Amino acid sequence: MLSLSAHKFYGPKGVGVLYVRSGTPLVPLVVGGGQEAGLRAGTENVAGIVGLARALALAVAELPAETARLVKLRERFEAGLAAAIPGLRINGLGAPRLPNVSSVAFRGIDAATFLVRLDLDGLAVSAGSACAAGSSEPSHVIAAIGAPRWAELGTLRFSFGKLTSEQDVERLVSMLPEAVRSVRVDPADLGTEQCGLVADRVEGRS
Repeated sequence: MLSLSAHKFYGPKGVGVLYVRSGTPLVPLVVGGGQEAGLRAGTENVAGIVGLARALALAVAELPAETARLVKLRERFEAGLAAAIPGLRINGLGAPRLPNVSSVAFRGIDAATFLVRLDLDGLAVSAGSACAAGSSEPSHVIAAIGAPRWAELGTLRFSFGKLTSEQDVERLVSMLPEAVRSVRVDPADLGTEQCGLVADRVEGRS
């Protein structure tokens, strides 16, 4: 099976696609009607479905050019941070990555505290995936790629999209050094005495 959410490619919210390989057994979640082969009762969201189809067609057509643009923005962002902020790690550097996401770990930073600081500056940043929202546990994904403990606690995810401009990236790079200085503490105070390699440069691996 494959599921798609329209808002992930700039379609309307509240509508998606479920692809099911022939022969895969399904149990209805909404019952009471016989439409959709008995799998889902209720009236279809026709406007949402049409919007999804159009947004998907545009996303596919624009994918090559938009991918190249986002890679340049991400690389500019990461290079700017590496030059301005000591003690950081770009998670997954050198590995195949999505073009629009930069996962950055800051040594001596508590991600939750840093999010509050950035929110006050008007920056919308995440400490992880949407499905992990509200969790206070360090990222198991960052741990799985062999990152040091301080990176598990201090990783933020920066995402770029169709509305992100070069000016936005420049502003972000200019704001982050002072924001980091304002919340950075000794890693030992975060319970991360075993920090692994000293991260005074960008690291691809621990």
